[in-house]
Amino acid sequence: MTKAPAIRSLAPVLLFAAAYAVIAVVVTNSYYQLMLTLVLLWACFGLSWNLLSGYTGLVSFGHAAFFGIGAYTAALGQIHLDLSPWLLIPAAGVFGGLAGLLIGVPTFRLRSHYFALAMLAYPLALYYVFEWLGYQEVTLPMKRENAAAYMQFADPRIYTLLALALLVGVVLLTLLIERSRFGMALLAIKQNEAAAEAAGIDTLAWKLRAIALSGAVAGAVGAFYAVVQLVVTPVAVFGMLVSAQALTVTMFGGVGTVWGPVIGAATLIPVAEILHAELGARFPGIQGVIYGMAIVVVILLAPEGIFWKVRDFLRRRRPAEATPLPQAAPAPAPAAPARSDRAGAVILEVRGLSRSFGGLRAVQDVSFAVREGEILGIIGPNGAGKTTAFNLLNGFLRPDAGEVLLDGRDMVGRKPHVLCRAGVGRTFQVMRPFARMTVADNVVVGAYVRAASDAEARMLADDAIARVGLTAVAGRLAAELTTRELRLMELARALAGRPRILLLDETLAGLGPAEAADVVAAIRRLAADGITIVIIEHTMHAMVRLVDRFVVLDHGAVLVEGAPETVTRDPRVIEAYLGRKWAAHAAG
Repeated sequence: MTKAPAIRSLAPVLLFAAAYAVIAVVVTNSYYQLMLTLVLLWACFGLSWNLLSGYTGLVSFGHAAFFGIGAYTAALGQIHLDLSPWLLIPAAGVFGGLAGLLIGVPTFRLRSHYFALAMLAYPLALYYVFEWLGYQEVTLPMKRENAAAYMQFADPRIYTLLALALLVGVVLLTLLIERSRFGMALLAIKQNEAAAEAAGIDTLAWKLRAIALSGAVAGAVGAFYAVVQLVVTPVAVFGMLVSAQALTVTMFGGVGTVWGPVIGAATLIPVAEILHAELGARFPGIQGVIYGMAIVVVILLAPEGIFWKVRDFLRRRRPAEATPLPQAAPAPAPAAPARSDRAGAVILEVRGLSRSFGGLRAVQDVSFAVREGEILGIIGPNGAGKTTAFNLLNGFLRPDAGEVLLDGRDMVGRKPHVLCRAGVGRTFQVMRPFARMTVADNVVVGAYVRAASDAEARMLADDAIARVGLTAVAGRLAAELTTRELRLMELARALAGRPRILLLDETLAGLGPAEAADVVAAIRRLAADGITIVIIEHTMHAMVRLVDRFVVLDHGAVLVEGAPETVTRDPRVIEAYLGRKWAAHAAG
């Protein structure tokens, strides 16, 4: 990021901090001063939740675990060790981060609602543990003789200013993450984890980093909360309402953005606190009602939160930019030369590959070799095992038997991101774009596997985008692209990692004849540049002019293998896949 955009992105943060500081100094009522402080703390807590759930899509109902650990670290550290909160707040961050790692290692094995429910168990368990230990109510000792060292200020405005400094720090940290490889990896995981793995992202490692950082921020916020309130109870720091507040302020304001938790906290916390003060005696638990109503309103009116609703509205109101005319595709490459002229040493060898699902043998003893520089087509009827074979080749499935040798090394059992680093790129039959990211950012995600820096990743992405002819739309969101552009973008994303072999799963699916011709031309150019390609495709008229060799699968087994002119005339292939009309057309 250049200096000018960096300054522009910091300007709203600095303006917000300055305005809030003025309000904090002007307001002298202790109750409203406490509310101003709580808004900032819950915004920080929402940002900590956002670092995990907002950017990865893994919803956590258990962030109170980290918050409570931080609160009890501050309270017990001062009571038993007489330590200053200036030391205990950073220590609480360390303990929160370690708790995140300990929780993440087993829990990230789960998906969707199973992950959310598992996370809910941790604060509940800690709630009962701390009650059993006798810490039902822990009061921080008063230190009037050295108040500043123990953060026991007579003027509550100082707490607000300190909380504001904490919020600014967390916001800047989040902005830094958003614009880095870290943030791009998390957003890719959120929008399509399988595509992120195929692009070379070690999803487990990045999720562990996210939960550790998220836990660290939540722990520090919990410690500061204990210092402000001077009393800690299990229900106040581990209770359901604590996790609900983090989730609600973020969902209300906008998930996956810096300003979402700030908007949510500034809106909901004052309303909830005022209603609790005015009506809490007559209507116990009214805060929970407010948060529940906020979630319902957001789900109905702005499912992604106020920030995204407003941003999308403003985008629609802008005058539509003139869409540049598509760049003329380079002239199609000539028909593939004979194998002896182009194919080199064996780069990928498959031996006896088999995989069953229950009683169904999806892939049966499949063997073939792919030579460097060739285009191998895998064809066969629906259900023949083609996509299953691809998933076995790049690590999404583990075979029951057989070997997958890349440059002579058996890669069975390696995860997709490991195979991507080894030089295996992949596209999918069902397109898997990162819809909320631009074309350029989608492709940058694929480039990180080969790039040592953000600048190098951008350079590799720009080159890949140019090679498939999408430079004119590089700044558009993937959600706005046509099917042809999405297919080319996925090709560019796989290409950006500089693969030695590309696995293309029905890249022409959903395309008209002219669009398919553009994609075929792009594939030919890649093959001419020396990239080895294995392609699954049903568009036989394009395939026979594109590939060097066919492997035909039927009922999970290799039916026949050979040159296009031989395979398409084979009676077994005609019977099993091509049909009599193809044979009659070919003869004509």
